[in-house]
Amino acid sequence: MASSSLSSKPFLGAYRLDGSSSLSNLRDLSIATVQISFRPRTPKKLQIHAAGSTYGTYFRVTTFGESHGGGVGCIVDGCPPRIPLSEADLQVDLDRRRPGQSRITTPRKETDTCKIYSGVSEGVTTGTPIHVFVPNTDQRGHDYSEMSVAYRPSHADATYDMKYGVRSVQGGGRSSARETIGRVASGAIAKKILRQFSGTEILAYVSQVHQVVLPEDQIDHQSLTLDQIESNIVRCPDPEYAEKMIAAIDTVRVRGDSVGGVVTCIVRNAPRGLGSPVFDKLEAELAKAALSLPATKGFEFGSGFAGTFLTGSEHNDEFYVDEHGKIRTRTNRSGGIQGGISNGETINMRIAFKPTSTIGRKQQTVTRDKKETELIARGRHDPCVVPRAVPMVEAMVALVLMDQLMAQYAQCYMFPVNPELQEPIKLPPSIEAMNMSI
Repeated sequence: MASSSLSSKPFLGAYRLDGSSSLSNLRDLSIATVQISFRPRTPKKLQIHAAGSTYGTYFRVTTFGESHGGGVGCIVDGCPPRIPLSEADLQVDLDRRRPGQSRITTPRKETDTCKIYSGVSEGVTTGTPIHVFVPNTDQRGHDYSEMSVAYRPSHADATYDMKYGVRSVQGGGRSSARETIGRVASGAIAKKILRQFSGTEILAYVSQVHQVVLPEDQIDHQSLTLDQIESNIVRCPDPEYAEKMIAAIDTVRVRGDSVGGVVTCIVRNAPRGLGSPVFDKLEAELAKAALSLPATKGFEFGSGFAGTFLTGSEHNDEFYVDEHGKIRTRTNRSGGIQGGISNGETINMRIAFKPTSTIGRKQQTVTRDKKETELIARGRHDPCVVPRAVPMVEAMVALVLMDQLMAQYAQCYMFPVNPELQEPIKLPPSIEAMNMSI
C-alpha cells in the first residue's frame, strides 16, 4: 500500500523515462533536501541480433552482398583451428555453382573467384573468423529498369517492399541465388572437415526435372560417386534420364519459360548421435537449412510422403547386429534419422525447387504505385535452377552437420563416453598424422 501511494505522488528528484531529471536545476538542492536518488532502470547490456543472414550456433555462418552490388561472400565464425585450408578448396564447389556453365544455365559470365581475407595463416585455419569474398564482375543493373517499378510475379520484389519499405531494384538483391555463393564457400569448409574428421560424404544430384522423374531404385546410393553426378550438365547420375532432363529444359528455354525439379541428397558415414530431441531434431534443422535456399518449395526425408501409404509393419526399420558388432537397421525408411537423432545409416532427403520466377514471357503484374501493367522480364536467368542447386544443397547439409557435430562434442563427448552404448568418433589415420605434424 505504501509503495502504491509513493509511486502515485510527485516527488523531488524523480526521473522521466528518458533518464533526465524533472527538476530544472539540481544544483539548487542541498544534500539534506534529497535523501533518496532514483536511477533509470536500463539493461546492463544491449544486444541486437541481425535477422535472417546467419545460420549455426557453434559453426556460425553469415552471408552478405547482393546480386548486382560490389560482391558477395561470407563470414565463418567458430571454425576449428589447425585445419588445412586454401582458396582452391572452396573454388571447386564455387565452380560447380557458378553461372554460365552450359546452355541450360544463366548466361551471366562470372568466374566467381574467391579470396580469403582472414582466419587462415600459413595454410591452416586460426580459429578466428574466416572472411571469404567474391566480386561481381558481370552485373548489369540496367537490365532491371522496368522491374524497378513493376513487380515480377512470384518473385520477392513485392514482399521485400512490404517488409522493408525499400529494396535493391537491381536484380533480386538478397533474394537472388547469387547470395548462395557465401553458403557454398562456407559449406565447402564444412564438407572438408566432415570428410577428414569422420569420413562423412555428402552427395546431391538431380532426380527430377519437370515431368522427367528418375526412379528411386535407379541409383545405388552406396556406390554413387561425384564423377557420376558431374558427368553431364544436368547433374543426373543416370545418362539416359540425364538426356531426357536436358531435353525438357531445352524445350522451355527456347520459349522463354522455365521448369522446376527435385534434388536428392545423401549423407554417407554420418556420425551417430547428431541432433537433439524435440525442437532441434536433425531432420528439422536440415529442413530449415534446405528450405532457406532460393526457389525451394518442399522437403522430405526417408520414406517422406510415400510412407503414408504403408502400414507400421511395412514401414518399421528392424534392428540387427552386423559383423562388426554395430547395431544397424535392415531397411532405411527412417532416412538415417530416428527420434531426431542420426543412427549411422545413410541420411537421404529430397528438396523440391519451383520453376524460375523470372521468365522472358509477357505477364500481368502491378507497379510499386499500384497500377496494373504488363511485364516482360529482361536479364539473364536459369531456365531450370536444379542443376546449379546441387552444390547449394550439399553446402547447407554440410553446415547443419558441422554445427551438430560440434554441439555433440560439446555436450556428449567432452567427458568419458559410455562404451557400451556410445561410439566415440575416431580420427582417420591420415588426420591423426596430420595433427601430429602441425
